[in-house]
Amino acid sequence: MDSLLAMERRRLGKSGLAVSEIGMGTMTFGSQTDKQTAFRIMDTAYDHGVNFFDAAEMYPVPPKEETFGVTEEIVGEWLKTKPRESVIVATKITGPGHGWFVPPVRHGLTALDRRQVISAVEHSLSRLQTDYIDLYQTHWPDHWMRYEDTLDALTDLIQAGKIRVIGSSNETCWGVMRSLWDAEKHGLRRYDTVQNNFSLINRRCESELAQVCRREQVSLIPYSPLGGGALTGKYNASQYPDDARFTAYLRQGHERQKQMATRFVNERSLEVVRRCSEIAKELGMSVTTLATAWSKQHDFVGSTLIGASRLDQLDETLKAADVRLDSETLRKIDEIEAEIPNSLQEDGLRWL
Repeated sequence: MDSLLAMERRRLGKSGLAVSEIGMGTMTFGSQTDKQTAFRIMDTAYDHGVNFFDAAEMYPVPPKEETFGVTEEIVGEWLKTKPRESVIVATKITGPGHGWFVPPVRHGLTALDRRQVISAVEHSLSRLQTDYIDLYQTHWPDHWMRYEDTLDALTDLIQAGKIRVIGSSNETCWGVMRSLWDAEKHGLRRYDTVQNNFSLINRRCESELAQVCRREQVSLIPYSPLGGGALTGKYNASQYPDDARFTAYLRQGHERQKQMATRFVNERSLEVVRRCSEIAKELGMSVTTLATAWSKQHDFVGSTLIGASRLDQLDETLKAADVRLDSETLRKIDEIEAEIPNSLQEDGLRWL
């Protein structure tokens, strides 16, 4: 299969980057997924037309000091097996460590200032074994510091040719607008993307953030389109699979991980999954394919990031590349949201 022609592409914001409508997330590479399996997953995605691969300096998850940067190293080794210009590589700088989460990075004293931005980019370039990063993102924002300080450093890195386009992640509507305002005010480069949680069990992006993205030409890059795995249908009220992430969080995780598991997998979210599964069955597809197709069909979405810790998990998500849901199917899905709104109880943004 010709990977250059096999999948529709979309522009990221106002930038020149055009990415496949389905992108490959890599956050389990180096923890749940060994290097050999990760290579097979990335090869398969690439052969199906995926040209967009998203990492972060803090990956793999769960983040640990001893595994910091391992995912970028794996992606970097794989990248050497492909023509560099055929792959759009995204990665992220860790957000501030004085808020909701203290990351096991730089002794927990992470920041989005010039010193750390430049250092983080240089280390990511080294691990990725490349001389430029296509899309560089802030993993989460610092709403108490000046946006222009971060944007100023990122602008200099763009001018130096070390990164091409910049974006944010886990950002609020206010944060996106503030960043755009500061970029315009100070003559700096703007964020062209925002990577947020978005799925059939978390449709908050369709309201205020969608309006921002459309009016300001910022592309949403949805992560977790399967709701952390809930939209595969593998969880049910009576039993959680032993090898599932949220099962491990509930049994062995710390308090924050347990809270995350119950946000994604709860009575209301499982009912949404059950009803969506019925719609998918009527269409002759899996709920995994349905959920991925639904995400990529939004006009403000650039690329929907899928994930996989095993090769076989790609089958149903990649099928969504050829699926476009009709208006009647979308109406049925909307009816579920109207009856069970915001089944993901909390997406964490209000704590930023």
